Amino acid sequence: MPQRSFFFLVNTCCSLLPASSSLRLRSFMAKLQCISLPGNLTPFPLCVDDRYRKWSQIRFRRILDVYLPLHYNSITKNSLFTHRAFLNNSLPLRSPKYLPFSKRYFSQSPRVGDDGRRTAALREFANHKTKAASNSDSKDTKIMASSCEQPLGGSKGSNSHPPASNTDQISKKKKQPRPKKKKKEQPSAATQKASIPKDSENDSQAEGFSTSKTYQSPTKVPEKNSTANTPVQVPDSSPSTKNQSDKKIGNSSRKGKSVKKSPQKPEPQDMSKLKIWGQQMLRPLYPPVGKSVVVVESATKAKVIQGYLGDMFEVVASHGHVRDLAARSGSVRPDDDFSMVWEVPSAAWTHLKSIKFALGGAKYLILASDPDREGEAIAWHIIEMLEQQDALHENLVVARVVFHEITEASIKNALQSPREIDENLVRAYLARRALDYLIGFNISPLLWRKLPGCRSAGRVQSAALSLISDREMEIDEFKPREYWTVEVELNKKGPSSSVNALSFTAHLTHLDSEKLNQFSIGSQREAKDVEQKIISENFHVVGSKRSKIRKNPPTPYITSTLQQDAAKKLNFSATHTMKLAQKLYEGVELSDGKSAGLITYIRTDGLHISNEAVGNILLLVTERYGPEFASKTVRKFFKKVKNAQEAHEAIRPTEIRRLPSMLAGKLDEDSLKLYTLIWSRTVACQMESATVEQIQLDVGNASESVLFRSSVSRINFRGYRAVYEDVEAEALRDKESEENDRDEAYGILNSLKPRDPLYLGEVELKEHHTQPPPRYSEGTLVKKLEELGIGRPSTYAPTIKVLQDRNYVTVKNRVLYPEFRGRMVSAFLSHHFSEVTDYSFTADMENELDNVSAGLTEWKGLLRDYWTRFSSYCHRTESVHIHQVEKMLEKTFGGFLFASFPDKSRTCPSCGEGTLIFKVSKVGAGYFVGCSQHPQCKYIAKTLYGADEEEEDNPQKNNVMNEPKVLGLHPSSDEKILLKSGPYGNYVQLGEDRSGYMPKRTSISHIKNVDSITLEDALELMKYPLTLGNHPKDNYPIIVKLSKVGFCVRHRRTIASVPKNVNPRDITIEKALELLSGKDVRLSGRPKNKPKVEGAFEAM
Repeated sequence: MPQRSFFFLVNTCCSLLPASSSLRLRSFMAKLQCISLPGNLTPFPLCVDDRYRKWSQIRFRRILDVYLPLHYNSITKNSLFTHRAFLNNSLPLRSPKYLPFSKRYFSQSPRVGDDGRRTAALREFANHKTKAASNSDSKDTKIMASSCEQPLGGSKGSNSHPPASNTDQISKKKKQPRPKKKKKEQPSAATQKASIPKDSENDSQAEGFSTSKTYQSPTKVPEKNSTANTPVQVPDSSPSTKNQSDKKIGNSSRKGKSVKKSPQKPEPQDMSKLKIWGQQMLRPLYPPVGKSVVVVESATKAKVIQGYLGDMFEVVASHGHVRDLAARSGSVRPDDDFSMVWEVPSAAWTHLKSIKFALGGAKYLILASDPDREGEAIAWHIIEMLEQQDALHENLVVARVVFHEITEASIKNALQSPREIDENLVRAYLARRALDYLIGFNISPLLWRKLPGCRSAGRVQSAALSLISDREMEIDEFKPREYWTVEVELNKKGPSSSVNALSFTAHLTHLDSEKLNQFSIGSQREAKDVEQKIISENFHVVGSKRSKIRKNPPTPYITSTLQQDAAKKLNFSATHTMKLAQKLYEGVELSDGKSAGLITYIRTDGLHISNEAVGNILLLVTERYGPEFASKTVRKFFKKVKNAQEAHEAIRPTEIRRLPSMLAGKLDEDSLKLYTLIWSRTVACQMESATVEQIQLDVGNASESVLFRSSVSRINFRGYRAVYEDVEAEALRDKESEENDRDEAYGILNSLKPRDPLYLGEVELKEHHTQPPPRYSEGTLVKKLEELGIGRPSTYAPTIKVLQDRNYVTVKNRVLYPEFRGRMVSAFLSHHFSEVTDYSFTADMENELDNVSAGLTEWKGLLRDYWTRFSSYCHRTESVHIHQVEKMLEKTFGGFLFASFPDKSRTCPSCGEGTLIFKVSKVGAGYFVGCSQHPQCKYIAKTLYGADEEEEDNPQKNNVMNEPKVLGLHPSSDEKILLKSGPYGNYVQLGEDRSGYMPKRTSISHIKNVDSITLEDALELMKYPLTLGNHPKDNYPIIVKLSKVGFCVRHRRTIASVPKNVNPRDITIEKALELLSGKDVRLSGRPKNKPKVEGAFEAM
């Protein structure tokens, strides 16, 4: 093989070899390079490690020069190209035509997958080499040792891989003068000097060998404040940073680790100046003119879009956010101009490396995250992290595109209209994220100390919890009121028949010439008096009124109304609805083998539909139902709720001709139901109104002092209701269409004329009681949040889920019930943090965040204004004693806590001196109503555990007794009978614990609700174990005893359970023998006397 070809092959393999390859393979390639290196080419000695790291690039550059096109400048003929200049990183490769090659093959930044790690052996060798070089008399050798610290493909700085130090980067940036900055951001000279290691000093000396400065890419910004791991200037007052910078970089595991486990503490990012990527003047990105990398949020979406765009595009997924605020105190620093500390989850590093790998040789980076505030933030985070890892080469074009549906046409249209990242949306995200963090990380610790067991509080979730708790308070305070109504049956007899030919019902509206209201008849006696007045009267038709009512079609779905209808018609929770909708939006594989998104973007509060989609809907309605069913004009809908942004279209199918029946077998049952709901609503919104005819008939006595009224309606033109009766489309029938049109009843009333006589039939007196306001369901809570302007479409479902996860709210029969823990949190926040739970404040804050998105409000000014007020609340609440919290909760929930006690004076029944009060347990997270003389008097009247809401999942958690409870006194011995809890469950005990005495105890772990145990129950339970008698065969006793699952009968090792429908007091010796001889028996333990082996042989 020619020498030149051999050099080219060897050096190409080494340059393109990934850092993740085997160390043996890399060593083998290094040896090949050393063999191919002529010894007389270098004027000074080179060690093997130097040749491996540096000479491969020198030789490769010389050989590559032959293969470069003519228009590239020769690099080997450059007068500055010397071994020494190259090894000192001082070669001025400034040619713009040459940069793609230099970035691709000669860059010192790591290849994809290179995390900058070195094995212990390599690090030890490098240290040994550095030490030897420092003792050498040759200055050139010293310079070589310092310049060869980084292997080929090594990291330029710690910010390109997860756990690393920022020291080297800080020292290298010291070479170039910095622009003047504020004093608090500029470190002192002492700090800088301390942060410069010896290797950096050697590098500074090495500058004397070069006639030009080290080349820096024009895209690099001298000072970067990009992420938590980005090296930033730290004030002198922070000694931790200075000490941290002197630490050596240790080896990291091959597996990605979370930033939490990283030895380096993330630095705060200065958010005063946001670097927004993208160019104002961008050409269309489709058709493609070079390799493009498209970043979306989910893998499913990436797969669908990849099928649309072809091989010139590579679509990768970020899998949501790639970094977030560090989940610890101090991640948002109001005193430091709201600087923020970000951290990258371990899983996100994998996704970032995938994006970085895809960028190799790419000309365009296209950020196509979701078209909302969170999506804009994801795009910003991705570009910040890629810049931090030096993955953005100079000629890479960064663009942002948005689309509202995943179809081929929509994706390609979006690529033809790229834009830059919206700075205002990013700022609105930062404001919202900082605001939520400041609330959560300042209120939650107060809750832990003041209300043990209460886990957290948040801006939107606190307002939602307040809604639910306030409604429960209204229900507790509600007093029902009785009222009665009177309904009669009226009929018209035929002229020659005694059989009722026509009959209808009517209700009483006027009595004694006065109109009745809801409470006019307030008791049964009054209702009877009314009945006596009307049964003797003769009635006739007073008059009738006919009217036509137009019922307009419903609006298309937005996020909130979709969740409400799915809960009402399909019994879906908000979380389940959004999960299914996300699946429909991202796309499914259809019958033709292609994948497509079925619906538009699902997080929206806009009601408008594109003109193209409206035209397709009208065409479908005309073809399928007839031209009279299509709306004569395009229907346009406008949002009437507070703080609507209306930035996106309503939720609709991407292809209206894709009927639900066509997707049978392609979608699961729940997904198909949801798609059918969306399809039917979308088609209906552009159809004609339904026309309803209504007739109202008044019937009275001769003087018209008593009046009855009957009304009935029928559908004259079905209009939009036709879509809900489309059997072929498998549309869901609307409740309105399921109602009986009552054509027969309409015909009866329509046939009657004024003065026609009517005869009184049966009189029905109905008793009613006013009902308390209904508890919120998930659907009605979402509707209320939307009306008040609290939250955004993307926050409704997560808010409800958080309330359930925190055990503040439980769902029973689709209704939200606040647990006592949740009600305590709401009361505590309302008392000490009134703004957090105030509905108008939360809604106004959402409005301010929208103003930040529109560029009308400065985001840091918004945070500063809020933090000034909020921090004062926190400082004031810090000084509140827990006894004050107990008094406040007792006053708030006194009716709930003490309503069941017969003694209104609340005197302690145990000691007779104390008063029953609400207390917080010192052990665990429990709450109870006990004696004010506690702990001298340990009487507990009622337990309210912090974990009572987990009763259904784990009943035993609700049975843990934090304090003994006195049930009463034994009638014979006058000793206390106590209800206590031990390591094996709850039990009742006779007498107090005292030295040298073992009181009688009986387990009650089989009883789920310990509050239901009375003194009589305890006395009955303490009779067990009870001996019924001896077994007739062996004369061993038969015992009835308690077990963990209930009562059982035992004879030696044989145990039989007592059926639950059998009272253990009714078990006799005969019944016990029957149970022991049955099939449902079990053996316990081992026999005391083992059978002899000889006996076994004898038996054979």
